[in-house]
Amino acid sequence: MYSIEELTEIADKGILNLSIPEEPKRLYEPIRYTLASGGKRIRPVLVLAACNMYSNSVDKALYPAIAIELFHNFTLIHDDIMDKAPIRRNQPTVFAKWGSDIAILSGDALNILAYQLLAKSDKEILSQVINTFNKIALGVCDGQQYDMDFETAQYITQEEYLNMIELKTSVLLKGALQIGGIVAGAPQSDIIKLGEFGLNLGLAFQLQDDLLDAFGNSSTFGKKIGGDIVANKKTFLTIKAFSLAKGKSLELLSSYFKAEGVDPLQKVQEVLKIYNEVGVKEITEEKINEYFDNALSALDKMSVNGEKKVVLKSIAEKMMNRDR
Repeated sequence: MYSIEELTEIADKGILNLSIPEEPKRLYEPIRYTLASGGKRIRPVLVLAACNMYSNSVDKALYPAIAIELFHNFTLIHDDIMDKAPIRRNQPTVFAKWGSDIAILSGDALNILAYQLLAKSDKEILSQVINTFNKIALGVCDGQQYDMDFETAQYITQEEYLNMIELKTSVLLKGALQIGGIVAGAPQSDIIKLGEFGLNLGLAFQLQDDLLDAFGNSSTFGKKIGGDIVANKKTFLTIKAFSLAKGKSLELLSSYFKAEGVDPLQKVQEVLKIYNEVGVKEITEEKINEYFDNALSALDKMSVNGEKKVVLKSIAEKMMNRDR
């Protein structure tokens, strides 16, 4: 079995050694820039780790693993255009550096390169790999549209929000793991369980992201605390707070999310007081633990022996211990 570190090195080398065309320079330079900017490589590592559960070699999973990472970066480039985001991974975004026109085209090219790599899968499994990948791709688009719709929606239910993050975040983890299992010839029952593992892990991960934005440590979380509150973003915490707050607390909460020109520090402090008053932190932690336990339960039910599950379990624990 490969270790997490070894799988990460395999994925990183494969991505950085890709043969990216030189011309047109303004099309491909942003792609090289994006891929060189790093990232945790979680998704390609999940592909390789899932494959390694059923095969001693991960070579045949490398192209699909890289394809998943290329697709992920394509979505980030386009997300940054829609959000007009200037910074990602502590560097200027492609949108900020080259403008929206080049960012759109480079993102499209990155997506096409992903499909080219997927097409190198063995013919016997190619159709299954492509179909799984297409479900991922369409699901992410669905999730992004819901996320944009929520920006102008007055009310969002907990169920609507969870469905959105399942599509926007979790389906990519689910599909990455399933593709790894497909490439390695895993039994269909285990491919289903790999999907359940990834889906629940993704939900736990995103809810923890929401939680850390409000209650995390900025030095370890890597983001400024309270950014979602300042941006009036509808997160699991916000939705729960609006459903639980009463009287003056609800009025105050509503006023802070409607008012313009409010001091950001004051807004964060006051909203956090209401979060604490209604127990949002504890409720979110309970939901995170529920999804994480569901993920581990799915992993436990897979047909391989315990030793072969260690790496996936370690990846899950590492993902969930950013500031916990």
